[in-house]
Amino acid sequence: MSTEDRIKATAKNIEGKAQEVLGEITGNPQDKAEGQAKQAEAQMQHKVENAKDQIKKAID
Repeated sequence: MSTEDRIKATAKNIEGKAQEVLGEITGNPQDKAEGQAKQAEAQMQHKVENAKDQIKKAID
């Protein structure tokens, strides 16, 4: 996984967690849901990049 992609996915995950907590604190279900969606997207980005790494290792 490239470092740049890992940083982007991690930043999105942190942003999502913060937004989810903010939604819980303020009682805003939309913010909470959007935060959870960002976290899910970040997890998917990590999975895609991990798969790319596995393919690259298999080829090498």
